[in-house]
Amino acid sequence: MHRHIIDLFAGPGGWSEGLRRLGHTDTGLEIDAAACATRAAAGHRTIRTDVAAYPTAPLVGKVSGLIGSPPCQTFSAAGLHAGADDIALCRQALDDLAAGRDTRTALRAECTDPRSLLVVEPLRFALDTRPNWITLEEVPAVAPLFAHTARILRTLGYSAWVGILNAADFGIPQTRRRAFLIASRTQEVTPPLPTHARTPEPESLFGPGRAAWVTMADALDLTAGAVVTRGEHHTGGNRFTTTGPAWALTGRARSWKLRPADQPTAERELDATEAGALQDFPARYPWAGSRTKQFEQIGNAIPPGLAAAVLRTVLESARLSLVVAA
Repeated sequence: MHRHIIDLFAGPGGWSEGLRRLGHTDTGLEIDAAACATRAAAGHRTIRTDVAAYPTAPLVGKVSGLIGSPPCQTFSAAGLHAGADDIALCRQALDDLAAGRDTRTALRAECTDPRSLLVVEPLRFALDTRPNWITLEEVPAVAPLFAHTARILRTLGYSAWVGILNAADFGIPQTRRRAFLIASRTQEVTPPLPTHARTPEPESLFGPGRAAWVTMADALDLTAGAVVTRGEHHTGGNRFTTTGPAWALTGRARSWKLRPADQPTAERELDATEAGALQDFPARYPWAGSRTKQFEQIGNAIPPGLAAAVLRTVLESARLSLVVAA
């Protein structure tokens, strides 16, 4: 029987592109029309659906890997932090699912933001389909819920790791910090080893040191300059230099202004292709929808290179295990 990799809340394809780099494909579950259009144009298999309503019964015995990046708006520092009020309800939903009780509907009605409870969906799918491995990603505020999920998975025989990874440490031109859960029921899991560092490391007896973080200027072939993050305002805003990685992208990056050092008055907006490159997507990635929807997709996606680094910890080790067993 053919087994599938299922990508919950698949977005425009960050995890899918990471899998593609490793020679694998997935089936994404995604509700947003623009993200589904982007995925289709990029050649990623997609089912347009509400993950919370999608039945797991047809997937039993057919899932090898489970990926999930639940919507982060309620927990994000850039949002209204409604998710912080819902942490206890999310933890209760996780415990109830583990005990065989589906209380999602009742608990959702109690949440400050009903979207908060989407963070429990990966456990629902994991409990019902028992994949060989699981990788989850969210904003750092969700790390305690990932840790709770990991404790439940360990009772089912999974090895699990939860921690924070910085995209810049993996060659992504962006200091994006995210919480991850990596789990496997076929092997011990460990986090991916960083390949880059803020300061380049010299070669040692153990091999070459880590390379320097990739700068925004290098990634976009820009001259040195600055980015002004004006948000929705015409004046003011914070700024950072292009001689280091970009700050973490959100949908608000559509308002970023690029200002070359040698032409400080030649200010222009960051375009979607450039934002996609800072998120490590291919230069011609087919972003669909309005400019606002394109930047929303880019900001919500996991950088494919970071996704590949995380996925490699479960996919390549699993392949080695099969070779040894043979």
